[in-house]
Amino acid sequence: MTRTALIIGATGGIGSEMALALKARGWNVRALNRNPEKAARGFARLGSLEWVKGDAMNASDVIAASEGVSLVVHAANPPGYRNWKGTALPMLESSIAAAKAAGARIVFPGTVYNFGPDAFPLISETSPQNPKTRKGAIRVAMEMRLRRASKEGVPVLIVRAGDFFGPYGGNNWFGQGLVKMGKPLRSVTYPGKRDVGHAWAYLPDLAETMVRLIERDKDLADFDVFHFGGHWFEKGVEIADATRKAAGVPDAPIRSFPWFALYLASPFVETFREMVEMRYLWKRPVRLDNRKLVAFLGEEPHTPTDVALCVALKGLGCLDAKSFKAGAIGAERRM
Repeated sequence: MTRTALIIGATGGIGSEMALALKARGWNVRALNRNPEKAARGFARLGSLEWVKGDAMNASDVIAASEGVSLVVHAANPPGYRNWKGTALPMLESSIAAAKAAGARIVFPGTVYNFGPDAFPLISETSPQNPKTRKGAIRVAMEMRLRRASKEGVPVLIVRAGDFFGPYGGNNWFGQGLVKMGKPLRSVTYPGKRDVGHAWAYLPDLAETMVRLIERDKDLADFDVFHFGGHWFEKGVEIADATRKAAGVPDAPIRSFPWFALYLASPFVETFREMVEMRYLWKRPVRLDNRKLVAFLGEEPHTPTDVALCVALKGLGCLDAKSFKAGAIGAERRM
């Protein structure tokens, strides 16, 4: 029997990749959106999704959209870090209510925001969660709510990952910090200390991992958490070097991130204020321990770095004919 999944946040980076990965495995995919006609036109690359009208803040909308589904993917995320306090938990409550009504499992992409420096540098699924930021406290509260939901008959799968990058999702540090979306790559900006390790999650790999876990639902606990290792750079700045090589401009400058300007503007711009709050994650190595995941699946899906970066840059509009030289061409041939 064909399985059906409901995605909350299908127009975002991880939501759109989950739609593609689920469809590739034969799932019917239903996507909630406040303007489904516009979303269907703007996201035609996702193919034949069942777009339904609704607001993730309205539980009745989400419950109606969840009829007949066996999976609810909660990939909704306030854009630009804005108003997490007012939207993150209410949207999650809607998804929990919908999953409970449908008898479905919830899949939730987790982050490292839950953790403070006491859990660094290698974070396991059971590491203590002592966040030092407002967003971290919200993420902890969301996972605590999901744990309670699992005891109320709603099975939950959480997959935590590092910073996202990919071809469709620009609402992340890669698309808004390292490169300039829609413009050919001429330089790369790196936000962290150059010799400090940093973890990145290539969104197609993360989505593939989640789907593989979902397809072993009977082997999962009612509340199960896995860590996704992704692409680890022992010296964080190595991703900037790899990015310029993937773009075919290996001599492009690597610039420092203008943190000082963000500090000055943060009292007036909410997104900048929230970005500044997360700076601690760029000062020390933060790596996710994926041994539980590898033991469960046998491997972690992993696209070679040059291929992943080339696909991401193409999707974000950062490559043109002139810059798409030998390095990028070589990467594309391996896709």
